[in-house]
Amino acid sequence: MYDRILFPTDGSEPAASVLDYAVAIAGEHGATLHVLTVADTGQDTITRLEEDVVDALEGEGRRIVEEAAARASDRGVSVVTEVLRGDPHERIVGYAGQVGADCIVMPTHGRRGLRRLLLGSVTERVINTAPVPVVAINPGRERALDYPPDDVLVPTDGSSAATLALRNGVQLAEATAATLHLLNVIETGSLGPDARSLLKQGDLSDRADEIIAEAVETAEAASLDPHTSVVEHSEPARAIREYIEDNGIDLAVLGTQGTTNFSRYVLGGVAAKLVRTAPVPVMWVRKPDSEGEESEAVPDSPGET
Repeated sequence: MYDRILFPTDGSEPAASVLDYAVAIAGEHGATLHVLTVADTGQDTITRLEEDVVDALEGEGRRIVEEAAARASDRGVSVVTEVLRGDPHERIVGYAGQVGADCIVMPTHGRRGLRRLLLGSVTERVINTAPVPVVAINPGRERALDYPPDDVLVPTDGSSAATLALRNGVQLAEATAATLHLLNVIETGSLGPDARSLLKQGDLSDRADEIIAEAVETAEAASLDPHTSVVEHSEPARAIREYIEDNGIDLAVLGTQGTTNFSRYVLGGVAAKLVRTAPVPVMWVRKPDSEGEESEAVPDSPGET
């Protein structure tokens, strides 16, 4: 299923806690793990950084990727390492496109301050612009990481982004022999009392049943027998978190539309609420804004370690 996994890291404790999960994915699928560190010399920091400071950051970056590579190699995983300088999210996304990564695995937050390499905002920008799925992991979670998963959740609202996520979730469940869970949340609270009065609950429930039925057809085409659930009158992010906890979900797969109308890099709706609070890893699958999107190029070719 996966041939190349990209793991961006800043060497922080949050990133280190996610490394083993990235290694587990690579090991399970016989994939090569690409370990990348980006020295942040983007527009907001370049004017404040002297060249010797940047050189020091790159030196530290080499130490970080070498230590991560050693841990992965000890578990029999093939590793490629790279240290780049520039804007972190642009370099991560560009590198993913250059090496043909199948997915990116990264923490939801990392180091802060002038020497930062990963921040929550970087992860969110990667989710919104990456050409491949991004597995974002909250380092503050209480549950231990477990891959391959036993239970995979795909919440769906019938949108094109959710349909894309469903395809990825079905492929993942099929490849790992996991139980697939399908969830639809009927939300009416955000509509306001006037709008709610015009809607018949039966209409909403019928549409939810249609969405689930369509998702079940997709799953059954891959010989999967999914568990299904419809939650009524709930806020989607909260309902998804509760379902994860109540059903022992190990991994969730959600679709995101990508950029929003108010900011190129701000996640909206359910994604914004879940990306840093999900109790398990979440694979975010982005629906491109347009066909033929191209990743930004990065200099030099990666080398085998």
